[in-house]
Amino acid sequence: MSSLIKTIETSQAPAAIGPYSQAKVISEMLYASGQIPLDPATGEVAGTTITEQTEQIMKNIGAILEAAGSDFASVVKTTCFLADMSDFAAFNSIYEAWFTGKPARSCVAVKQLPKGVLAEVEVIAVCKEA
Repeated sequence: MSSLIKTIETSQAPAAIGPYSQAKVISEMLYASGQIPLDPATGEVAGTTITEQTEQIMKNIGAILEAAGSDFASVVKTTCFLADMSDFAAFNSIYEAWFTGKPARSCVAVKQLPKGVLAEVEVIAVCKEA
């Protein structure tokens, strides 16, 4: 069964900082780990505002989608985590520019996120090159 599961790894998105991978593909479905606003070149948090951090998150997601032979239009579900729900409108303004296909979504506020970031987003997508 494990030979049916492909691990996605790209240097264009931050390396995993724990015992997980950037994403896994089984059949034609991609399951990506949550992305936080780390600059893949430095490993440091990119930006201090919710809009700056959300832009970096979207770039990281885009790199993982591309590495898996997918794209934003093929995302079917997102789960979004915000450190503060008062950032919802600003987060949404960046989110909707990238997820134009309007995937199913959950968005919740959490007490704390890794490295003290303001947001994290994970995706499930269809891969065209599965």
